[in-house]
Amino acid sequence: MRIRIVDAFTDRPFAGNPAGVLLLDSDTFPDDARLQRIAAEVNLSETAFAHRLPGDAAADWALRWFTPTTEVDMCGHATLATAHVLHSTGTATGTVRFSARCGVLTATAHDDGSITLDFPTSPLTPATVPDGVAAALGAEPVSVLDTGPHIGDLLVELADEKTVRSLSPDVRALARHSRRGIIATAAAEDPARGYDYVSRCFFPNVGIDEDPVTGSAHTALAPFWSARLGQGDLTGLQASTRSGLVRTSVRGDRTLLTGTAVTVIDGELLA
Repeated sequence: MRIRIVDAFTDRPFAGNPAGVLLLDSDTFPDDARLQRIAAEVNLSETAFAHRLPGDAAADWALRWFTPTTEVDMCGHATLATAHVLHSTGTATGTVRFSARCGVLTATAHDDGSITLDFPTSPLTPATVPDGVAAALGAEPVSVLDTGPHIGDLLVELADEKTVRSLSPDVRALARHSRRGIIATAAAEDPARGYDYVSRCFFPNVGIDEDPVTGSAHTALAPFWSARLGQGDLTGLQASTRSGLVRTSVRGDRTLLTGTAVTVIDGELLA
C-alpha cells in the first residue's frame, strides 16, 4: 500500500498537523486490527484510510481515521490531508464526498489550493466545571461546555490568549474529565494578527497528549466564537508548537473548515 504523510492546516512543511493517508485499491477495508496496527506504526495523531465506493449514490469514498490507540468518529485534519492527496494526484477534482462514522462529509478544492470541509456542527451544552479540571489545566475556566457525541470533548474557555499559550497541563489528570479530551480556548489578544481566537487541544484518552491542529475541535470552536463575537466567518489559530490556522464558517447545523496542506513524505508500506 502506498502511504503519504501530509501536513494539514498549513502552507509549509513541518508545521500544521501531520496525518498518514492510505488510499486503498480494494473496495473494502482490511480488518480493524490491521488498520490499528498500521496507525500505531505511523504514530501520528491520525492515520486516514479511504477506498472508493463504486455505484454509491451518497458518497465517492469511504473514510476511517485511527489514532495510535483507537478509531475515532470524526477527524478534520486527516480528512483535509486525504482530500489534498486526492486532488494533488489528480485522483479527484471539484468536490469529494466521504462516507464516515459521523455521516457524509464533503471536501471542495479551490483554485488557490485551499480545501473547504463541510462537517456537522458540534452541539454545545453548558456544563459545570468538573472538580479537578482547573488544577489539571493549571488555569481557572471562565466557562465549560460539552461538545456532544462525535468529538466528546470539554470546551474550556480561559481568561485570555496568554493563558492558553502558557498551559502546561497534567494530561493524565485531564483524561478523567471527558471521552476524548479538553479544548482550551480564548479570544485573540489582537485580531489584527490574522486570527480571532486561539485554542489548544489535549486528548490523552485517544493517545494524543497535545494535538497540533484539530479540525474536529473547530466544529465546536466555530459556533462558540461565532455566537460570542457575532460573526459567522472567523479564523482560529491553534497555538501548539507546530501551529496552524483554520478558517471557519458556521452554517447552522454544518460548519465549514478551510485550510491548505502539504505532502511531505510519499512512500510504500511494505509489511
